[in-house]
Amino acid sequence: MGQGLQSEAMKRKEPALEFFDSNVYIGRQMNRLAGQFDQPPASAQDLLQAMDRASVARALVWHVAQRDSYALVGNDLLDRAIAGHQRLSPCWTLLPPQTGELGDLDDFFVGARRAGVRAFRAFPDAHRFLLRRDVMGAVLDRLVAARAPLILRVPASASWEAVYDLLADTPELTLILTNMGVWGTDRYFRPLMENYPNVYIETSQYITDGGIEAFVESYGAQRMLFGSSFPECYMGATMLTIAHAEISEEDKRAIAGGNLDRLLGEVRL
Repeated sequence: MGQGLQSEAMKRKEPALEFFDSNVYIGRQMNRLAGQFDQPPASAQDLLQAMDRASVARALVWHVAQRDSYALVGNDLLDRAIAGHQRLSPCWTLLPPQTGELGDLDDFFVGARRAGVRAFRAFPDAHRFLLRRDVMGAVLDRLVAARAPLILRVPASASWEAVYDLLADTPELTLILTNMGVWGTDRYFRPLMENYPNVYIETSQYITDGGIEAFVESYGAQRMLFGSSFPECYMGATMLTIAHAEISEEDKRAIAGGNLDRLLGEVRL
């Protein structure tokens, strides 16, 4: 009897979720983070092994040198590291155009397209610039025209005030907010969700009892993206919260990977 019930339950089991991680990096930091559980993946193969262990299908990847060393060197290191690995998608880092470090913007974005880049990051606090329209307007306009997402770690790389100012000046920008912290960030991000339809949040540190369910009820599942913040956090922790959230299987599939697939598929650099 028990075996029959178990067999019937297995027949009714929904398809496994396909996870596309929106927030992963490779490369070794100069200083290991306090509390970090393991060495960061130094190579694409290291990352793929971690993904296989957690059953993560694909990942949108950046290189720690993009933040901790020099953005353009980090972009190049990333391209070399993940070349030929179809499960890994590159995410380049941006700088202000006024210093000439990006070179000709046409050439920069052509190079990004050739490298398969469909999303970008900025680390304004670490790289000592202001993420404002009068600084980054030429770059932001290209992101908006291409529908290319900009990813920000908030508040570690950009303050909430900077995010609000950025969106007030460039409301059409597709913006993904990551690493928002575990101490209840709804009062920060919910006004943005209501006022700017192209704002998305990722899940790595959104650890709030009933948070996923409340978010989906308020804004729908289409504006939440699975992200683990690996190797700073375990991949499986956030996967578990999505898999066991009290939302529909369709919504789970959207958050796990469908939404990121859709966003990146809309990019036209």
